[in-house]
Amino acid sequence: MKKSILLILTLLIGTSLSGCTSEEENHVEHVNGDIREETASMDTLPAFMDEKPEEMHTIYMAAAKNKKLLENIPCYCGCGESVGHRDNYDCFIHENKEDGRIVWDDHGTKCGVCLDIAAQSIVDYQQGKSIKEIRDKIDAAYESGYAEPTPTPAL
Repeated sequence: MKKSILLILTLLIGTSLSGCTSEEENHVEHVNGDIREETASMDTLPAFMDEKPEEMHTIYMAAAKNKKLLENIPCYCGCGESVGHRDNYDCFIHENKEDGRIVWDDHGTKCGVCLDIAAQSIVDYQQGKSIKEIRDKIDAAYESGYAEPTPTPAL
């Protein structure tokens, strides 16, 4: 399973995607054009993912399982200013509730930069790189030609 996730994530690096059924849809909210939807756990993707490619499902599931990593990685798509994201994790998950419920954010489904940053970060993490090494690599890769990064605190 890990190898297939790694392979899919690796294939997505450098691509720009623009373009799992939720059994429990508790709440759907629209904020600044983004959809936020709550599910019972990180094992259940939201309904807004129904028509999305399987590779995107994989990134969303991997993002949910790599909170510690992605909360330390900035996003460079402009979402810090446009929708108040603090880090790359916010592009996929709006909130983790104490009882295990997840409020997903569909921002990442519309943004190749968000997807690429998450995929690259997760692949590097699975290959044993430290969060600081990954953060430095992402910062260097996106330092010019992209929007201002989210206000993710430095490590």
